[in-house]
Order: sequence, then structure tokens, then C-alpha cells
Amino acid sequence: MSALRKTLDFLYALSGVLAALCLISILSLIVLQMLARWTGEVFPGAPNYAGYAMAAASFFAFANALGRGAHIRVSILLNAVPKRAKWVLEVWCFGLAAAIAAYFTYYAYYFVYWSWKFNDVSQGQDAAPLWIPQSVMVAGGALLTIALLDNLVHLFLRGEHRIVRDTVESHGE
Repeated sequence: MSALRKTLDFLYALSGVLAALCLISILSLIVLQMLARWTGEVFPGAPNYAGYAMAAASFFAFANALGRGAHIRVSILLNAVPKRAKWVLEVWCFGLAAAIAAYFTYYAYYFVYWSWKFNDVSQGQDAAPLWIPQSVMVAGGALLTIALLDNLVHLFLRGEHRIVRDTVESHGE
């Protein structure tokens, strides 16, 4: 089990790194587009590629953000109920979220498949095949589904989830 745990933790960390690289690529694309404008050149498709990188950053960040406690949770309710009720609510939340993420991933796969099958391309000057940036939705959705199921299984086996809160509480100060 420790090999599986290390693999999953590596996947979640890798997804965070990929999300960060996507954000860096957005910055690079914007700078390159500015340089191209200043020199009178044209960088076709730069806004489209920045948009694809933004979507990729979001979808890659989902699984990593879940493990770090960056997703919004209704902790006020969970902390106000007895321990057994809290466990039941968390099982329900992780189960429902995993089902929704799996449903999304399943249909996102078909979305990508039909874009590939029909050779759907972007409407920009670059006419990039859309299945390439759309496939990031499937990868990110699959990672989020795995992360949610991982927490659900951990909740069943250990009685608590694996979400670690590493953010700073502000308390409005």
C-alpha cells in the first residue's frame, strides 16, 4: 500500500507542478505577444494558447488543491456536529463529489473524442486541433476523481480524510 500511497502523492504533487508551469507559460505567452506587437510582428493564436494554458492550470490544480485544503469546505457545519454525524457528512460529500467528478470526466472524454473524430479546430489564425487542449480536462478531471476517491477510501479505513490545511487563517485582522 505504501507504493500506491507514494504514487498517488507523487501524482498530486506533479499536477500542482504542471499547473504552475501552465501559469508560467501564460506569462511567457503574454510577454511574447507584447514583444511581437512592439516589433510589428504577429503572434497568431497567442490569446488562444493563453486561454488553453489557463484551463490546463485550473484542471491540473484541482487534485493538488484538494489535498492542501484549498477547496472551499463548509467547516463551520462539520465542526458543529457530533463526530459520527461529521463522518457521515464527509462520506456523503466525498462520495457525491467523486460521482460528479467521474461523471464530468466520462463525458469530457467523449467531448474530446468527438473533437478528435471530427477534426475540430480553433477559430483563431492558428487553427489548432481542439482535442489537444481539451484533453487536459479529462486528465485533470480524472486526477480529481482519483483524489476524491482516495480521500473517501481513507475516510472509510482510517476514520478521517487526508486533506491537510496549509493555508493561513486571517480572522479578518
